[in-house]
Amino acid sequence: QVQLVESGGGLVQAGGSLRLSCAASGRTFSTYKMGWFRQAPGKEREFVAAISRGGGSTLYTDSVKGRFTISRDNAKNTVYLRMNSLKPEDTAVYICAADRGPSLTVTTSGQEYEYWGQGTQVTVSS
Repeated sequence: QVQLVESGGGLVQAGGSLRLSCAASGRTFSTYKMGWFRQAPGKEREFVAAISRGGGSTLYTDSVKGRFTISRDNAKNTVYLRMNSLKPEDTAVYICAADRGPSLTVTTSGQEYEYWGQGTQVTVSS
């Protein structure tokens, strides 16, 4: 089974930056499309960003485009989310997910992701 462990969350002032990491177990990380989702208390989980197997294609939700950058290091079995210019509305638990499906196209749909981490808290103060 694939295990995903997030780290790097914390408390930051508006306008600040954080880099989240997601470490994956197994020998087949490079075959997974990876995504980041977030969930605030009492709200549904929402898509944030996704990246293709080799890192050549990325996708972002409109609210973070231009501020967040997703990347991956397949040699380290790790995917990252660099978050700049953070806003209070970015406050949420950030969760990484893995898609082992055959499609080469990254997707915003959580239904396409088979494995999920437990999340790391990001809190942005005004």
